Amino acid sequence: MGAKILEKINYYSREYGDFRYRQGILLISDTIILTGSFIISLSATIGTSYPENNILLSLMIALIISLTTFSVLGNYKTLWSTSVDREIIMILISILISTSICFIVEQLMNYNYPKTFFIIYGLFTHVGMCGIRILYRSARRAVLYMRVNKNMDSGAKVLIVGAGSAGKLILKEMFENPQLNMCPVGIIDDDENKLGNTYYNVPVIGTTDDIEQIAKNLKIDEIIFSISKIDRRRKREIIQICKNTKCKLKTIPGIYELIDGRVSIKKIREVNIEDLLGRESVEIKDVEVQHFIKGKKVLVTGAGGSIGSELCRQISSLNPKELILVDIYENNVYELQQELIRKYKNLNLKVLIASVRDKHRMEEIFINYQPEIVFHAAAHKHVPLMEDSPCEAIKNNVFGTLNVAELSAKYKVKRFVLISTDKAVNPTNIMGATKRCCEMIVQTLNKSSDTEFVAVRFGNVLGSNGSVVPLFKKQIEEGGPVKVTHPEITRFFMTIPEAVSLVLEAGAIARGGEIFVLNMGEAVKILDLAKNLITLSGLEPDVDIKIEFTGLRPGEKLYEEILMDEEGLRETVKSKIYIGQPIEVDEGELFDKLRYLKKVADEEVEDEVRYAIKDLVPTYIIREERGEDKVAITG
Repeated sequence: MGAKILEKINYYSREYGDFRYRQGILLISDTIILTGSFIISLSATIGTSYPENNILLSLMIALIISLTTFSVLGNYKTLWSTSVDREIIMILISILISTSICFIVEQLMNYNYPKTFFIIYGLFTHVGMCGIRILYRSARRAVLYMRVNKNMDSGAKVLIVGAGSAGKLILKEMFENPQLNMCPVGIIDDDENKLGNTYYNVPVIGTTDDIEQIAKNLKIDEIIFSISKIDRRRKREIIQICKNTKCKLKTIPGIYELIDGRVSIKKIREVNIEDLLGRESVEIKDVEVQHFIKGKKVLVTGAGGSIGSELCRQISSLNPKELILVDIYENNVYELQQELIRKYKNLNLKVLIASVRDKHRMEEIFINYQPEIVFHAAAHKHVPLMEDSPCEAIKNNVFGTLNVAELSAKYKVKRFVLISTDKAVNPTNIMGATKRCCEMIVQTLNKSSDTEFVAVRFGNVLGSNGSVVPLFKKQIEEGGPVKVTHPEITRFFMTIPEAVSLVLEAGAIARGGEIFVLNMGEAVKILDLAKNLITLSGLEPDVDIKIEFTGLRPGEKLYEEILMDEEGLRETVKSKIYIGQPIEVDEGELFDKLRYLKKVADEEVEDEVRYAIKDLVPTYIIREERGEDKVAITG
């Protein structure tokens, strides 16, 4: 067992311990080795006949030149942090240079040492320096053997990435809670000064470059990423390395949860796919947003949904005069209510159960609460479901929006912000067509109202109800298969906080009539997303978990767009936020078509409904005009 473990750790075992302490030891040992090599070489070539004063001076010269050369060439900085072979070569080069300099200096001083003296001196110095380092390395490896062996007795073998405060807290939790059955066997950290240090008797055994080899050699079961404050790009790089190990990967929450000591084993989460997004997250926090919300009465429809609930959280932190939550589904909004009450003791909060389709009920709310700002997030959003229930999609999305928008105009709401989607662009499904219709409504009302109407358009939101990531995770938990509709399908993704930041920013800088668009970077391939999630779960795609292609669903595009062909795009004063120029719509014609759409929707005439909304949204391609192959081609 001992030999086996020693063999396993041979690759990554390094010169451990306190850096300055090791420097001092090696400096002293090298001085002794150089002195011994000098005396041996002198005895072998000249004997004792050389003047004593010249010997002492020559020795001092040799020591000064050699130690200076070793220091300049970095022999005391690496300290076996690189491979053994590389270190031996570095020492050899240093000795060749220092010995050559000694030879030149001694010749200039007319000390006439034979050439064999310098050859023997160099050989003995090289052997001695390498030997002492190998011995020191072996001793440290033996200590490491004992520590690793002790830690490998039982439980899942865990490798901790990060030897900072978060990593120490994680270790503490593991040792104080043996029922977790987690056994930390080593720590990874890129700070070379920490190499060899131990925390709760767990050694720092390498850097991030060593993760793959260490995981393989020690048969690691789980890796916990415990660096709480790190550049997102670097985090993504390290997580990619961890992902290559096929180990199960977890991470801790952000630094804000470390401040008050809330990080524990329970706070360790599975690595989410957003950790691997190909861009930095967009955070929008400025004075304009604070001034926009502070001291205002704010109403949020669809408050219990993914976007609506995060809107309420962020709005609550900005000191509104009153926050009114409106939702038809009581469970989600009740949970949100309890969360906000706990978190914001002084928040003036009102929770109301209502449907945006019920104009009479919504008007009562506007009369009683007189909101100044309205965020309209209520909508049916599931594309396949809305394809099968188009009338319901139109009643809720189109006419629910019309109700809230008209009431906002009637009761002098200062600003109305519509939550839209990239599916509104050249829609191939009912849901997207209804959202485009909503954009047309608010842009039209903006021209005839004192209320400033705007829309905010973004892509898919990671972690939202019904989104692809939770679905994939559930499929992985059930053993697969993970179902992807098409191998080439792509989507734009953003996090929920990003989406909400954009919504708040749009409301703050709006002047009325705009469609705000976020630059979301490159589209993400859904197949890659599925593979990443499988790998991050410690499994191998198409080996442990099969990936199955099911074909494009009704109304589903291969790719999404963020602007229509006829829309222009101009920058705002805010980075990564753009505005699509409004498309002129005839108000009278729009409302005539809306009246007809409502009539056929109320009559549940599905086929006629599709043609009626196409009359409103000419870019919408209805089922009868397309096959699934055409959808795939046209997007």
